[in-house]
Amino acid sequence: MSSSLRKLRIAVVQLNPKLGKVQANIQRARELCSKLQPQALDLVCFPELAFTGYVFDSASDIEPYLEEPRLGPTSQFCSELAKRLHCYVLAGYPERLSRAEHAPNDSLRSFSHLNGANSAVMYGRDGEWVANYRKTNLYDTDITWAKPGTGFATLELPLPLKKLSLGICMDLNPEREKAWSWETGPYELADHCVNTKTNLLVLLNSWLESPEGEEEDGHDWDTLRYWAARLQPLWVKDGISGRNLPPGSPNDTIVVLCNRSGHEKGKTFAGTSALFKMTKGSGRPVLLDMMTKDEEGVKVWDITV
Repeated sequence: MSSSLRKLRIAVVQLNPKLGKVQANIQRARELCSKLQPQALDLVCFPELAFTGYVFDSASDIEPYLEEPRLGPTSQFCSELAKRLHCYVLAGYPERLSRAEHAPNDSLRSFSHLNGANSAVMYGRDGEWVANYRKTNLYDTDITWAKPGTGFATLELPLPLKKLSLGICMDLNPEREKAWSWETGPYELADHCVNTKTNLLVLLNSWLESPEGEEEDGHDWDTLRYWAARLQPLWVKDGISGRNLPPGSPNDTIVVLCNRSGHEKGKTFAGTSALFKMTKGSGRPVLLDMMTKDEEGVKVWDITV
């Protein structure tokens, strides 16, 4: 093995949170992570809206669970865990909008009925705040309460993480009501990864099970195939029509999809958190590992990068 290669160590926590039971969900996460050892990991990932649950019907429904950035229970837990493990920690949470964002000016008028954002927070090795990201492409459940973000996030981090791009669930899909095709796209998130020379893409999801319902060996294969297909620019053999790779673009992209499991208000989540290696021009994505659909637990992956 070349001396330039090293291990990237990632833990994915596939949770089955109970709606509105924030402290109980955090305690469950703490129990699941109790055997993780300090300095044994580079990154720990939790799903979208990890500790609140996902299916809130309105702005008033989610209001009691909105969290102040850097101060709420998700931030406190992530900071604590990051400091204990001496690694980076990512988790989704419902961010409370600031008073300024509720101000009645023209630029914000279309969002005046919204009270939050579907966000993700990252904490660093010493428990310090690193970044906050807001979901850009909102799902039906989100649009009743969440203000959309302004674009995908890419972070420059120490080795072996390097250049990490972050998305939340529906960010993987085309923009709402936008015409697209498998042949030409658009593939917004994958194109962002190519253009920013991303080597690690992390998606925090609360992705529902596939309506086709193909399940084999406890995995949601339809969902897994769809995730990979929406990232075609990172692996398709002949490229996507009209796209050229920027100079110096990395050949390989590691893709981490951290989904949740369980049921809420008649909805079933796909679980099947997965790890891919995608090599540009290879013609196929390589599935390195995955979890089952109904599993709740921690999966630790060591990847050579």
